[in-house]
Amino acid sequence: MQLGLYSFAENTADGGVTQTPAERLEDLLEEIVLADQLGLDFYGLGEHHRPDFVASAPVTILAAAAAKTRSIRLSTAVTVLSSDNPVRVYEQFSTLDLLSHGRAEIMAGRGSFIESFPLFGYDLNDYDSLFEEKLEMLLAIRKGGRINWAGSAHTRPIPGLEIFPKPVQNPIPLWIAVGGTPNSVARAAYHGLPLMIAIIGGYPKQFQPFVELYRDTATKVGHDASRLPVGISSHGFIAPTSQEALDIAFPAHHAAMSRIGRERGWRPGGRAEFEAGASPDGAYFMGSPQQVIDKILMQHEWFMHDRFGLQLSVGTIEHAKVMKAIELFGTVVKPAIDKALGPVKTPALEAV
Repeated sequence: MQLGLYSFAENTADGGVTQTPAERLEDLLEEIVLADQLGLDFYGLGEHHRPDFVASAPVTILAAAAAKTRSIRLSTAVTVLSSDNPVRVYEQFSTLDLLSHGRAEIMAGRGSFIESFPLFGYDLNDYDSLFEEKLEMLLAIRKGGRINWAGSAHTRPIPGLEIFPKPVQNPIPLWIAVGGTPNSVARAAYHGLPLMIAIIGGYPKQFQPFVELYRDTATKVGHDASRLPVGISSHGFIAPTSQEALDIAFPAHHAAMSRIGRERGWRPGGRAEFEAGASPDGAYFMGSPQQVIDKILMQHEWFMHDRFGLQLSVGTIEHAKVMKAIELFGTVVKPAIDKALGPVKTPALEAV
């Protein structure tokens, strides 16, 4: 199994931490460099256009990380394809792929935040059709060569033109990230694209039918499901002891989720709900290294997934504590998972 990290590059006063955007980005690059040095497999960076995050241009940040790292794969988490231009997406990731010597990945999604739609002049009523049409266009571009694209309601024609520069990887890996919507899962399967499921609440085992839907649908439309990677991503934090992990993570996590919850009409939660989420059956990977190891292995029995991504800082947590959590993830959790599950066995993921 591949293990990695992802971040939204949060920058708030949660947990008493206050930074300038430049300071936050400097810390973020240090976190990515450490993950690379420890042998973690990938780092994903989310695109957001809000005051509480500083990664509105994640590919730019990943390009800076490419110059400082050697082997870690560099991905978005996610690129909000619906409000972007597939040509520019491809050009940016091709450039990132060249700078990183073949380590770029696109993780595309419809986006769980909507700020980019009015910002770039898109109608939220077209939320699903925008993604479907732009994904089709990106897939056509990704094949390479001269692109003959007729255009659609949400895309412009490309009259037999080539797009440059050409990436190292052919094609650039493209994942579809979903939050558990059946149509989104089926879309990824239909196109034969790797699937990343974000599980950030509730009971993870309830997502098992989505993985089954993905693999069954892929098989029905003629893909070899055994060659299609599945990933799971979740919130979490790691410290030497469970109590320490919970005490560090709760204030920032609670503040961040409460802020987003007020925007979306969610019922406010508290410490009891947070600790329930960190229980063995819950969605959060909050605890000691052994607790995180146990939960990854338990979920692997349910999903047989090929990749796991951990979002360590939901809300802003002190940089030194995040670095310690990354160290524990890389030096304790990853070796244990490698020993228990062995090397990656999915051919498509080996290629990635």
